[in-house]
Amino acid sequence: MDRRHGIGLGEATRVWALVGLNSFGGPAGQIAVMHRMLVEERRWFGERRFLHALNYCMLLPGPEAQQLATYFGWLLHGVRGGLIAGSLFVLPGFALILGLSLIYAGHGDTALVEAVFYGIKPAVFAIVTYAVVRIGSRVLGNRVLAGLAAAAFVAIFFFDVPFPLIVAGAAVVGWLGGRRRPDAFTGALADEDADDAGEEPRVRPSLRRGAGVLALGLALWWGPVLALAAWLGRESVYVQEGTFFSVVALVSFGGAYAVLAYVAQEAVQTYGWVTPGEMLDGLGMAETTPGPLILVVQFVGFMGAYRFADGVDPLLAGTAGAVLVAWVTFVPCFLWIFLGAPYVEYLRGNRALGTALSGVTAAVVGVILNLAVWFGLHVVFAEVGEKHVGPLRLYAPEWSSFDPVAAALTAGALVLVFGLRWGLLRTLAVSALVGAVLSLTGIA
Repeated sequence: MDRRHGIGLGEATRVWALVGLNSFGGPAGQIAVMHRMLVEERRWFGERRFLHALNYCMLLPGPEAQQLATYFGWLLHGVRGGLIAGSLFVLPGFALILGLSLIYAGHGDTALVEAVFYGIKPAVFAIVTYAVVRIGSRVLGNRVLAGLAAAAFVAIFFFDVPFPLIVAGAAVVGWLGGRRRPDAFTGALADEDADDAGEEPRVRPSLRRGAGVLALGLALWWGPVLALAAWLGRESVYVQEGTFFSVVALVSFGGAYAVLAYVAQEAVQTYGWVTPGEMLDGLGMAETTPGPLILVVQFVGFMGAYRFADGVDPLLAGTAGAVLVAWVTFVPCFLWIFLGAPYVEYLRGNRALGTALSGVTAAVVGVILNLAVWFGLHVVFAEVGEKHVGPLRLYAPEWSSFDPVAAALTAGALVLVFGLRWGLLRTLAVSALVGAVLSLTGIA
């Protein structure tokens, strides 16, 4: 047990396992799950600390929710805690997608799994909506911050402005605005977080420590790829996958969807690892199982190695490909946290940085609202297209694809969360059970 906060590693590990098992709904749902478990239910972290960490993770390439779990695990129990938290966030989804990939390669049918997860999406949407309302009510303490959140929502939802530009713009507005009207940019920092479990930084940042972390991280990240290249040659499918997805890990800013179009194009047209239909099936697996959406690359890695590895049992080759791709995708996520988190914590009390991050926090609320609306549309409509009018981007759901059962489940989940104040696990369990029964009986 850590004497500073009294939270034992075993207790924390159980919570990280729960977070991983319930991390549905993309980054918005996963952030909402962590906020509910860590801030509201257990009060391990205060609102300000949660948002401070989230702001940093939103700036990084890779899945921000997994990095957020790693950050909080590090705050509680150092590198060991970060490794446990980040790994447990990924492992449930990794195991499920690996199992589904094996089934898919042998039979091409995952309908049973889709039925099991049919009821989870409406519950996740309700939880995300609750998180947006809860966080927004806490951090948008004045019209300036509320207006910044609204501007961020409009920019990303209607004009498809890249997320890094929104964050950068919000930080500049917060920094400049804080110099002229500091009172307007302290809403997100008002919570004193008196009982915050990670109040004191675990380590002091230094160039020596940073260089050591960077060297070890790069060795773990690229070491397997270089070893495979020396053993099997640069033309091996494993080396091609390891190299390609290492590059993807560096450019995946703004969530998985921002980079999946590029991944799909290269995996289908350039390398031929998957067909267009298989890519869509893999995306469906990642959307209906816990864990980051970027885990779809694991399926691509499986199918590529299954199809092109020579002299090895195809299923075994596919499993090795899935493991390799997951490794080069998530090792960098740990690296960015262990390298940068000490600096982020050290600067937490800086006033100028605080007002800049207040602007970012307000913008992040707008971005999470964007994810919630996007996710909600895809819950109740099977097909959602896009229309462009000049720079304006409008989502255009296909009304014939409206799912009344999913809409009813969504309404019920909203009542459970907002009206009856049900907890996370209870809401997910009931919604999943009802949805699975309706789907398997043919009603849905």
